[in-house]
Amino acid sequence: MDKIIKITLGFFILILVVFVAFFSYMSYIDTTYRNSLSGTYAYTCTITTDAVISNVTFFLPVPADPNGNSPVVAQISSRDVTGVPGDWNLTLFDTGKATLLKVSAPTIGKPAINGSAQITSVTLAVNTSSPALIDTRSPVENAAVFRPVQGIHEVACPAGEAKTDNTTECFNYFTNIYADYTAASSVSVSINASLEATNSWTIFTPESNAYENRIAMLTIHGENHGWMTTLGWIESGIGEYDAPTITS
Repeated sequence: MDKIIKITLGFFILILVVFVAFFSYMSYIDTTYRNSLSGTYAYTCTITTDAVISNVTFFLPVPADPNGNSPVVAQISSRDVTGVPGDWNLTLFDTGKATLLKVSAPTIGKPAINGSAQITSVTLAVNTSSPALIDTRSPVENAAVFRPVQGIHEVACPAGEAKTDNTTECFNYFTNIYADYTAASSVSVSINASLEATNSWTIFTPESNAYENRIAMLTIHGENHGWMTTLGWIESGIGEYDAPTITS
């Protein structure tokens, strides 16, 4: 009888040790994940011209969620934007359907030298952190993208893109850019923008997931005075999705 009691007691002690070890392990995983988790947004917009353009006004898309909230507006409002020339004026506009950045400048670009065009390229950049986990799987529905999003449809992702558990999806859609300036008919102006949203964490090794949103390079020849439709592209579900689920 004593032997049976000892075996039973030893069995329960073993179960208790395993339970405590498992609970401690899961608690460590959860705590480490929470403490190391960070979300970041990296926004850039580049305007390039091969000659002088004058009386310039652009309305450029700024990433925003479906409610119109943008992760980069605070930095833009406080002019915490890298790459802004001294004579440029930046103003934010909320149309209700999209957030736009108004860029005004007397001139952009340089005159030709000895008949050779002088390329001027200006890149505005904002990097900011997210106070919450970013939904990198469904950014159109739950995160910040360049809006308005019109005619969105799924397309094949670029060949060679690494996929994790078949989570990566790619989409094309149409959006709008406004450009108003005077220029010679030979002038070429291009505009493109990108957003990279990333969650990163470390449990045993660094891991991350992300989505990318781009506005395809829009090239304008000569002067322009109005709205233009351009192509937007989204790749979502990039990276790892085996991290613990935060429930509170």
